[in-house]
Amino acid sequence: MDTRSEDRDPPVGVPDPYVPADKSLPELTLFSVVAGVALALVFAAGNAYLGLRVGMTVSASIPCAVISMTIMRTFLRRQSILENNMVQTIGSAGECLAAGSIFTIPALFLWQGEWGGPDPDHVMIAIVAAAGGLLGILFTIPLRRSVVIRERDTLPFPEGTACAGILLAGEAGGSRAFPAILGFLVSMVYAYLSDGLKLYPSELDWSLPGFRGTGFGMSLMPALLGVGYIIGLRISVFLFSGAALGWFIVMPAIYIVGSQFPGPLYPATLPMKELEHWGLWSNYIRFIGAGLIATGGIIGVVLSMPMFWRSLMGRFRRGKDPSGAGGGPSEAVAPGPVPRTDRDIPFKVMLSGIVLVTLVLGLAPRVPMGLVGAVITAVLGLALVTVIARIVGLVGASNAPISGMTIAALFIVALLYKFQGGEAVGRTGMIASICSGAVVCAMCGITGDITQDLKTGNILGATPWKQQLGEIIGVLCASVAIGSVLVILHTAWGFGSRQLPAPQATLMKLVVEGVMGESFPAGLVFSGTAACVLLTVLRLPALPIAIGFYLPIHISTPLLIGGGLRLWAARVAQGGAGEGDSLASLRKERGILFASGLIAGEGLIGILFAILAVTDTNIALGPEPLLAGWASTPIAFALLTVCMARVVFGKGLFRRSAGAGAVT
Repeated sequence: MDTRSEDRDPPVGVPDPYVPADKSLPELTLFSVVAGVALALVFAAGNAYLGLRVGMTVSASIPCAVISMTIMRTFLRRQSILENNMVQTIGSAGECLAAGSIFTIPALFLWQGEWGGPDPDHVMIAIVAAAGGLLGILFTIPLRRSVVIRERDTLPFPEGTACAGILLAGEAGGSRAFPAILGFLVSMVYAYLSDGLKLYPSELDWSLPGFRGTGFGMSLMPALLGVGYIIGLRISVFLFSGAALGWFIVMPAIYIVGSQFPGPLYPATLPMKELEHWGLWSNYIRFIGAGLIATGGIIGVVLSMPMFWRSLMGRFRRGKDPSGAGGGPSEAVAPGPVPRTDRDIPFKVMLSGIVLVTLVLGLAPRVPMGLVGAVITAVLGLALVTVIARIVGLVGASNAPISGMTIAALFIVALLYKFQGGEAVGRTGMIASICSGAVVCAMCGITGDITQDLKTGNILGATPWKQQLGEIIGVLCASVAIGSVLVILHTAWGFGSRQLPAPQATLMKLVVEGVMGESFPAGLVFSGTAACVLLTVLRLPALPIAIGFYLPIHISTPLLIGGGLRLWAARVAQGGAGEGDSLASLRKERGILFASGLIAGEGLIGILFAILAVTDTNIALGPEPLLAGWASTPIAFALLTVCMARVVFGKGLFRRSAGAGAVT
């Protein structure tokens, strides 16, 4: 690695890292690579299944860090905190790459189902996913000193700081990964009994008598409970509100109006009186919700621009003001060798990597983008990566508007292909647009992950170039697995089905079809756009409401239960006499780890079920659930919820709250 840097300006007054620059600990070792890759594959597969079913993924950095800490300290007796950090750096790359792939690439499978012809293969998916991940890492390298070091006072990187805190807490002794492992096992057993053996149904669905056009139900699965706990009650309520708006107000209204006409109303092919609630949802609500989500994502990007501009101007002011009065401590240029904690991958290697990846993306025969399309995608991704790096520094990777940025990129790229004319206007251009969107989505996701990881490393005293290399290893391994996972899941159930609705990919498909002039229900989509603008004007959180509107209410209901459990945990922690912030923080960590285990467990066993379906292996006790009564599933889900509460609260499970708690 380089030992000198021309643009280096280490800041004065920055707290010393936990591991000094002149001290070397094991970091990029065989164990950290193997363990990190294993966790990357686990969380990539789990989040792929979750995202295709629910439309959202969860961060893997903290679970990876805690699981690694448990293995190293409890079983292997290894003591390097930097090795732990490397494991979570590599492991978290899988989750982010999964999000970038599942939000876009399933659209290609949906088109092939409509047009006929072979589905996308593993190689094409791997090339697109790997290219996006690698470009995201390489473009982020020159941003590290700016966003992580120079702007440390304005960009806190909450997830990276929290992950560093957990790793530092582990140095004090002990390990707390048991909740994640327990959640993983409980989730697998629950899913095996419900979806594997079919002992009891995993979803309840009712038509409401006397209320034609609407229905209600619950998909009572462990992953949804875990997601609800992680996102909290506030967001869960907004998601459920959007679902209630669609299922209890808009769907009955559509039915009342449409039933006055004897024939079908586009895009449905059956008369309104013959449609049940699922027919109304799939033919109308999904398209209105697509307009809501697309507009909400774009509005989120637009609203983030002032924040980005202020952050950029603050950086320039601090650079021009040698006294540091421009908004932060002064930064001096120190001559001499670059410290270990400030070494990035060399600039020449970075630039060569960007050129090589762009050439592969543009010249690979399996990816119909062309060299010009690959260059445009890389340039567009660079602009969005610069914005994302600062957004995640303020609000965290989980709250960054990556979907909105992907939609904006898809819109621009599809327009450029359309202006080219010829084949670029038809199916070739549509496929190329989705591939470009997949690359940009992966770039943005990986940028959010690696900047948080570099913040963790900056606090701990890690070596940046080793973290960047570890992230590259995680991306390459996860990209190979993602292709296989998508092909297996699609072969088993098909994207767009009840089991795998692939909501984000369906939305991206609609965006490209709209730009290319394909037939799609523009009136429904633009009505969603108008509704999103109204929500924004009313200062309501448009994006979570839009996602809830787009997804079936069966998904929002268990999310609400998980969010309520999170609120209960906060109230009990605040109400306990003599219980300080440390116990409240421990309970919060227990819950998040258990929830992460629930998500990973169901995701992996879901892929196992897909493999069994592809190979025609039946393990069910019968064609219908053995305990098919309506009470069996709620009882099983209630036991799961009690188990989670017991893990979170410990002995304080039934302690009564002494005061009101805050919604978290």
